[in-house]
Amino acid sequence: MGGCAVEGTATMDNDLLGGNRMDNLEPYKKELEHLNACIWDYAELKFNEVRSAKAMTDLLEAHGFKVRKGVAHMPTAYVAEYGSGKPVIAILGEYDALSGLSQESGLTEEKPREGNPNGHGCGHCLLGTAAVGAGLLLKDYLEAHPGGGTVRVYGCPAEEGGSGKTYMAREGLFDDVDAALTWHPGTQNEVMVGSNQANIQAAFTFRGRASHAAAAPQNGRSALDAVELMDVGVNYMREHMADYERVHYAILDTGGVSPNVVQPHAEVLYLVRSRTNDETKRLYDRVVAIARGAALMTETELSVRFDKAVSNLVPNRVLGQVLYDAMVAVGAPQRTEEEKAFLKKYQDQLGPERVRKDPGMAPFPDPELREELIEKDPSGAYILPYRPTSATAMGSSDTGDVSYVTPLAQFAGACFAIGTASHSWQWVAQDKGSVALKGCYFAAEVLAKGAETLFQQPEIVKAARAELDKRLGGKKYQCPIPPEVMPRGYGK
Repeated sequence: MGGCAVEGTATMDNDLLGGNRMDNLEPYKKELEHLNACIWDYAELKFNEVRSAKAMTDLLEAHGFKVRKGVAHMPTAYVAEYGSGKPVIAILGEYDALSGLSQESGLTEEKPREGNPNGHGCGHCLLGTAAVGAGLLLKDYLEAHPGGGTVRVYGCPAEEGGSGKTYMAREGLFDDVDAALTWHPGTQNEVMVGSNQANIQAAFTFRGRASHAAAAPQNGRSALDAVELMDVGVNYMREHMADYERVHYAILDTGGVSPNVVQPHAEVLYLVRSRTNDETKRLYDRVVAIARGAALMTETELSVRFDKAVSNLVPNRVLGQVLYDAMVAVGAPQRTEEEKAFLKKYQDQLGPERVRKDPGMAPFPDPELREELIEKDPSGAYILPYRPTSATAMGSSDTGDVSYVTPLAQFAGACFAIGTASHSWQWVAQDKGSVALKGCYFAAEVLAKGAETLFQQPEIVKAARAELDKRLGGKKYQCPIPPEVMPRGYGK
């Protein structure tokens, strides 16, 4: 390798703990542990995951996968394929890090590591590693069942603010896929039910006219005033948005640091979210109108740069049941006393209320049951029952675009202390520990077992496709990113 559904009960019975563990991942665990450590150490940001992608593709190629690199105009995107024939099952992996989350591994106090300001605060080092692990398991399966189908490991860059899968969907890379499976590291083992938000991100740049702020203020036109007026206008708009909508912003350019100069340029980045693509576009258009009003009030020029977008997730209950059954069959990873003590050190810093109220990775229709399970086992060695819901989670992912093209389901695997939050130094600190690795191996086994079910039972694949077709109601996938917008940020 280069580089460094049956509903359960509220009791901790076999249905929650799961059945017998699979053993055939054992030959690959050392390679996977090393891969996860390398990706964690590299901690590369969106579209720049050069070493991480190489580590993954080198390992897959060494085990006989045919790899296409640099797909969809993204040098760090790849598709690794093994087998032949139908069905074609996609396993989705991510490996981008987050800025500003540098952290030493294994510590229970915040301490940035030297040499890299980034960190895997969403556990994508584990996410990508488990996808590769699932691919290796499915390679073994297909070697024993030649012609039984095709597995593809999709290397998906830039999930964090880059919409890598959206660009891949736009290029048709999922068009011949029969089903897609993925997962996400989290604090509890659960199928990720319901939907999530679509979003649009765009930068608003205002151009004004510089002038001496005291001697000739009448000659200046402040771009910073325009940004501030836009922000005020959007804040007033919040009172008239739906409960399931969100708008966030970050000022990228304030026009300089001299208050005696009227700022001639300023820029603000907005992220707009709603329940569906259409609703998101309507909300985004309102934000654009406010920006135009701000430009009009300040006599400045406005330019809008469309940055990225993702679609809302189309849930698939058929595949959700497949993943739940696989989770139960594989069995929830158990904790040693040493591991329980390690997790408790993080939880003691948070307090029992935050631990008990941990929301998991997806909506769950019975929050009291979730709390009950947490209280019985705060180490997270259980599997939440599969209870589909139509609720929308507050957050977005480019998996939504894949779900419009092919049936998709995902689950969360318990890798971190319950109560700790994603996009935090605590997750970065835990990414390479034994608990996280157990969750990673569990995820690889679940993904593989779920895919094996689809290889063996084509009627389930057909049922999943029928469910997707029914949900879409004849509507075809339309990429929310305009065709002229290309992936941004590579090489920066």
